[in-house]
Amino acid sequence: MGVLRSIGLFVVAAMAEIGGAWLIWQGIREHRGLIFAGLGVLALGAYGFVATLQPDPHFGRILAAYGGVFVAGSLLWGMLVDGFRPDRWDLIGAACCLAGVAVIMYAPRG
Repeated sequence: MGVLRSIGLFVVAAMAEIGGAWLIWQGIREHRGLIFAGLGVLALGAYGFVATLQPDPHFGRILAAYGGVFVAGSLLWGMLVDGFRPDRWDLIGAACCLAGVAVIMYAPRG
């Protein structure tokens, strides 16, 4: 159950960070206003709190693994929200990143 909880936390963290960055992008780059940007700042703050809920006690390990989740999540966000269509190299790269996440977070340790 610990692995499933951890994966769920990574998904929530990705939604908060990627969504927050997207909201700021919309507020500033797409001229949608400071409310969008302010909501983005709040979402980015929420990401920081969610990351602390991971069961592993090592900050560096959590953030390193989250980097791979961020890569894959960003491509997925782009597909679902912005109509981005990744090519096979994007998908291969994301798969490599997620494999790295699995090794970093869930490899057996003594």
